[in-house]
Amino acid sequence: MSLPRPLTEAIYATLREKGDDSPVTRIVPIGGGDINLAARIVTQQQTCCIKWHNSPPDGFFESEARGLARLTEASCVRVPKVIGWGNVPGSKTAYLIMEWIEHEGKSDRSAEKLGRRLACQHLVRQPQYGLDHDNFIGRLPQLNRLSDSWLEFYRTQRLSVQRDLAIRQGRLPAQRAHLLDRLIETLDEWIDEDACQPSLLHGDLWGGNWMATGGDEPVIFDPAIYIGCREADLAMTTLFGGFPPNFYDAYREIFPFKTGYEERQPLYHLYYLLCHLNLFGEGYGSAVDDILRRYVCTW
Repeated sequence: MSLPRPLTEAIYATLREKGDDSPVTRIVPIGGGDINLAARIVTQQQTCCIKWHNSPPDGFFESEARGLARLTEASCVRVPKVIGWGNVPGSKTAYLIMEWIEHEGKSDRSAEKLGRRLACQHLVRQPQYGLDHDNFIGRLPQLNRLSDSWLEFYRTQRLSVQRDLAIRQGRLPAQRAHLLDRLIETLDEWIDEDACQPSLLHGDLWGGNWMATGGDEPVIFDPAIYIGCREADLAMTTLFGGFPPNFYDAYREIFPFKTGYEERQPLYHLYYLLCHLNLFGEGYGSAVDDILRRYVCTW
């Protein structure tokens, strides 16, 4: 595989800045998900993972790099080390370079370790909800203004933001809009502020965003971090599957679930489903509607 020459030159320049001026011996394409292109680059000194996008939002890869750095600082769950990021001169293309981590099949042992380490990460109490910068969920902007209230943060910076975007995109018909507005207004009937604590979240922890290395060591990646209620992270793990029962058993050994979590879980699914509705369209509309009808009386 050959990358566009301007991108290649920019990547090589970043590697040189980080102390690797050895020749590149191999470039291998890899799956980059729904948003980015990706490749494995082998030099004589190291193997790297490169992600790039030909027209990303401003700050797209910088915010991902900052998120990975914050998770690294937490020293709970391993994440890829960031080598560098940048923009291709004279174009809109941007890129992110990370260490390459060889992965093996996930196992019950790696899931168990992930459960324990995620619980340890969530246990470290943070001063406020939000973050010192905004970032992205997928390619959608994610606001993170600091707040002392989880209920207000989730209402205004998660559900309301996605509602407004869905309206602009024509993906919120009248009945759906009415039910969503009603749920946003009555969130305090379901979420007890006193039962929440600010925790560092991965922010997009579905089954495709973790892997296991040799020795059954779990690794998480592609974060959308912020400080929030841990139930949001836990709910995302259940939305699309990919986490076996012993993941949850191990988590609960370290940090037991609060009473009523299962009843609140769909409230946190709702944010991610609204994001998917805005990213991919009406295929996610019925799932959104099901959650709204669950919590809002329609008679």
